[in-house]
Parts: sequence; C-alpha cells; structure tokens
Amino acid sequence: MTQQQQQQQHRPSITDPEANRFLGAKLEDFTGKLYDLCKDHNGCRFLQKKLEDPNGLHLQTIFDEIYPHFVELMTDPFGNYLCQKLVERCNDAQRTAIVDIISPDLLQICLSMHGTRAIQKLIEYLSTTYQIKTVTLAIQPNVVALIKDLNGNHVIQKCLHRLSAEHNQFIYDIVSDNCIEVATHRHGCCVLQRCIDHAVDIQKAQLVQVVTSNVLPLVQDPFGNYVVQYVLDLGEVQYSDGLVRCLIEHVCDLSVQKFSSNVIEKCIRVSEPEIRRALIAELITQSNMEKLLRDSFANYVIQTCLDYADQDQKVQLVERIRPHLASIRSTPYGKRIHSKIQREQQQGRYGNRQHLHYQSMPSLRAAAAASASSSSSATSATGRTGTAYNTGLPCQDNAAMAGFPLNYNVGILGESHALYPFP
Repeated sequence: MTQQQQQQQHRPSITDPEANRFLGAKLEDFTGKLYDLCKDHNGCRFLQKKLEDPNGLHLQTIFDEIYPHFVELMTDPFGNYLCQKLVERCNDAQRTAIVDIISPDLLQICLSMHGTRAIQKLIEYLSTTYQIKTVTLAIQPNVVALIKDLNGNHVIQKCLHRLSAEHNQFIYDIVSDNCIEVATHRHGCCVLQRCIDHAVDIQKAQLVQVVTSNVLPLVQDPFGNYVVQYVLDLGEVQYSDGLVRCLIEHVCDLSVQKFSSNVIEKCIRVSEPEIRRALIAELITQSNMEKLLRDSFANYVIQTCLDYADQDQKVQLVERIRPHLASIRSTPYGKRIHSKIQREQQQGRYGNRQHLHYQSMPSLRAAAAASASSSSSATSATGRTGTAYNTGLPCQDNAAMAGFPLNYNVGILGESHALYPFP
C-alpha cells in the first residue's frame, strides 16, 4: 500500500458527517456537551487529541465537565479511553479528585471489561500516599472476588507490579488467609504465582509456608497443583524441602491421580538426594507394585524413579518390578517400563544382568527385537496421552485396583476427607 493510499484510508470519509463535524472544530464549539462526546467514537478521539496539547490548554475545561461522570465513563466502551488519557495528563490535585469520586464504586469498575483497563492505568499513575491508601482501602474488602474475576484479577496483578511491598502487603495477607480458595481457582492460581514473582523475601516465605500447610489438597486440584509445582520450580531448597516432606508418606496414593502424579514426578526430579531417596523408598516398599505399574498415571512416576534413582535404589526398584514384567508387557504402560529396563540392562546399569531374567518369560535381551517394534507404535515415554489420561479419570478397574487406597482422588473426594480439607 502506497503512502497516499494509507493517508486516504485514515482520512475521514466525506460521507461520514459524524467524523467530518470535528474537522477544524474548536473545543469551545462543544462547551456543555463534552459528556456526550465522551461516549461517541469520533467525539472521544477529538477530546483525546485536545488533551495531547503540550501546554495543557484544554485539560481543565475537559476535566471540569466530565469529572462528575467519571464512574460511568470508566466503564464506557469509548469513554474509558478518555479517562485513561486524563489520568495520564492531570495533576496531583485532579488525580486525587478522581480517586475520591471512583473509590466507592471501585469494585463495579474493576469487574467491567472496560473499567479494569481504566483502573489499571490509574494505579500506574498514583502519585501520593493518600491516593495509594484510598485505592488500596477500596480494593481490600474485595481482593478474593477480584482475583477470581476474569477482569478484576488484572487489577490485583497491577497492584502487585506497581505498588511497593508496604502498600501491597494486604494482598499477601488476604491470599494467605484464603489460600485454598485462591489457589484452586482458574484465575486465582495464576495470581498466586504472580504474588510469588513480585514478593520480597518475607512475603515469599509467607506464601510458601501457607502453600506447604495446604499442600495435600492443592496437589490434587486441577489448578492448585500448578501452584505447588511453581514453588518447586523456584529451585530454593529452603522452600521445596519442607513441602516435599509433607508428601512422602502419601506418595503412593498421590501417584495414581492425574494432577498429583505430575507433582510427585517433579518432586523426584528436583528434590535433594536425601528427600528423593525417601520418596523412592516409599514406592519400593509398596505392596501393590503391579497396580502402580498398570495405573495410567502411576506408571509415569515409576519411570521417573528409574531415571533419577541412585544406583542401589534403582536395583531394588527393578527387583520389585521384575516379577510383574511378564503380565504388564502387553499393556501400553508396561511396554515403556519393559523397554526402559531392557535398555538399562543392556548397558549394565543394574549390576549382574542374569538376576534380571525371570522364569515366566524369555530374557529381556532375547525379546529386544519384538519389544522395539511394539514400542515404536506406542506413545512416547515422555508424553501422557491415551484415553485414561485425556479423560482425567483414574483406573476404573475396581477388581484390578482392589485394596489400593484411591479415595484421595478429586473426582470422588468428599470435603470432609482428611487429605482434602476444603472449608
């Protein structure tokens, strides 16, 4: 497109009288009618251009007429842009007046798809302690409601980003008091992660402590598990150590659930050697090893253990798996474990190879060709696809899972359950 064509495209059409009436117009021509112009596409653009005057000649005139209508205009599809421009251009006294008039209706504005943008712009330009305290006091009673709202959560995130630790501490206190409600919400889990991002050390420690206290219900939740993984991904031992220790005695039960099994895998990957050994030891001593191997989620935990275990524990784990290889080899999950053990055996990683042979099936080395051809058509060992995983349901074969404690699963878990203490 040529420059001339671009100019013609942006030039008001002679057939658009609404656009043409602002050509060469002066602000004085619309005195007393600025409120109506704010809600008109062309009128709003006309006023914004007047506000861009470097000397601020029209600022006071526009402010005086629309100031009484600020709450309504902040939520207007066109008026909100003028409000944002005014917030940028006005002085401290004018901005304070805006804060005072909108603070009683702040929640309503924040929940609006247009108002949320105007409030975020206002937070960016708060310039006095009085303005900050007035806005934060208006937000404080509604923090949880805003966090859980599609539009409102962005206002909380803007507070985290722009306000000092002193002035955004109220958010950390309220999130800590409502950790489960926030962390298990679609938007709340994201906001809680942003809280960690913007926290000073004492605030971060505060959040991690409350996440650790509620780690069991959180790891089993579709959204809460991401918060726990986020803490683990911080890579700070002082935070992850206590969190993982809370999961050790429940590792087998959590391994058979869709969401918590991901967390257990991450724990095995990122934990310190001592904690990792404790996690794997719980799985090694599990009496229902075959059920873990057959489970659509727990089998990935077993595979991760084989990848990250110390040599002595790896040998112990293979010895526990070995009696079940014949029965699970035909399953999609069993093929992967079978192939993994076979590869390791061929590389001599499990000590004396002859101890890995068992009477019920040929040696792993003799079955290498058949296993390779079958595993090539199976799902990748690192990808969790398949019917059971995609539906998010645990193994429903009650006969196969008899005696295995699966009552931690979110889908059938009652609110009164000890491991899922939702209020």
